[in-house]
Amino acid sequence: MMKLNWSDVTPHRIFLDRRKFMAAGAAAVALPGLVRAQTINARPSPLSTDQTPNTFEEITNYNNFYEFGTGKEDPARNAGALTTDPWSVEVAGLVDRPGSYGVEDLAPDNALEERIYRLRCVEAWSMVVPWIGVPLASVLAKVGVQPSAKFVEFETLVRPEEMIGQQRAILDWPYREGLRLDEAMHPLTILATGLYDQPMPNQNGAPIRLVVPWKYGFKSIKSIVRINLLEREPVNTWKQLQASEYGFYANVNPQVDHPRWSQATERVIGAGLFGGRKETLMFNGYGDQVASLYAGMDLSVNY
Repeated sequence: MMKLNWSDVTPHRIFLDRRKFMAAGAAAVALPGLVRAQTINARPSPLSTDQTPNTFEEITNYNNFYEFGTGKEDPARNAGALTTDPWSVEVAGLVDRPGSYGVEDLAPDNALEERIYRLRCVEAWSMVVPWIGVPLASVLAKVGVQPSAKFVEFETLVRPEEMIGQQRAILDWPYREGLRLDEAMHPLTILATGLYDQPMPNQNGAPIRLVVPWKYGFKSIKSIVRINLLEREPVNTWKQLQASEYGFYANVNPQVDHPRWSQATERVIGAGLFGGRKETLMFNGYGDQVASLYAGMDLSVNY
């Protein structure tokens, strides 16, 4: 696959707009990552798609992050209140080296990679995002996964005074997600700490989030504060809320519709009014890499 860096794919107008925006210091609350002096240098990865990413503005202004509200623009509007420094992630459960780890311990600068991935939301829209992060497998190797571990559980921060959406019982907070261990160890699965050349914006899951590109977007949990290795399948928030609509595996599958809408096609963010819809690919186009993980499973079932 073609290797693309953020500078190769960012439209020139957007790049200039961002520089002007940074110089002016405007909208610091909505996009805190933009006003930082440093940029992130991450090495390109052969696992990146050769598709052109969405613009920084599209990626940071169209989100689902219910901790900051249920509207697509609510995270950009409200996430500036979140304090992300200092930050620690508790690693617990069936590991040899449990403890509290800083983001820099889990994703050191010299290990960062750029991963340009397709993102497919369960709501049947999509975009392409140039994430910066590290393989989750490298993090799990650091903490030493014990042989009895079969699943990985993740939790999002609970801080209602800064995360305004948590002031209402929209979901059963904290937001929880999970993966089977072999999914977590797959080379495509990353913990992301930035996008384009910037630290992760608050509205996209700062300072550290999960990215699993062959699954629907709700599996890629944001603002992680706990990683727990377990022997049993963990609870995940959306399955707990409505198991008939949201399964644990939640692999992108155009042949299995959501009970209330089709998953056969998707609306591409940024394609414009006349952009139309495109066909959704099995496993979001990552089938060659991940289909073997589900050999023998009936993929027509919403697990």
